[in-house]
Amino acid sequence: MSKSEVFSIELDAETLFRDPDSEGPEAVGTIRIGEFTEAFRASLAYWSADDYRRSWRLAYHRLESADDAISCLITSITDPATSNFVFCWPLYREGEQVFVQNSVIFLDELTEAFDPEAPWASVGPRETITEDGDEISEWHTSMDALRAFFRRPAVR
Repeated sequence: MSKSEVFSIELDAETLFRDPDSEGPEAVGTIRIGEFTEAFRASLAYWSADDYRRSWRLAYHRLESADDAISCLITSITDPATSNFVFCWPLYREGEQVFVQNSVIFLDELTEAFDPEAPWASVGPRETITEDGDEISEWHTSMDALRAFFRRPAVR
């Protein structure tokens, strides 16, 4: 497997941040796609660290279900009944390639209620250019990289 095909997403629930502006503690997470790495903070006010990890496994299984599938990895969620947005990384599978973008789901813009058990239902089709003609940041990896990561005994 080449460096460009590396993938991981992890959450450190031992190191918590307490931001006075947030609804509760936040865990530190990291996503790695090839040589790209980004840290994120995951709110623990609505979901536990295990809830995030379970959701990521469901997102992976969603991708495995078809050669042309849309899924997403939720990286921060608060109660959808009272929040405005959810942070996520949409995953677009095309054959054995997976395109990954960083996104925010604005809950008040959805035509149907957000379902935390199927967050990919709130992710639109893959776009690579914004309405203003700007390129959307996107990374790519492979299904083999996701398989290697998610087939490990425990996603941390």
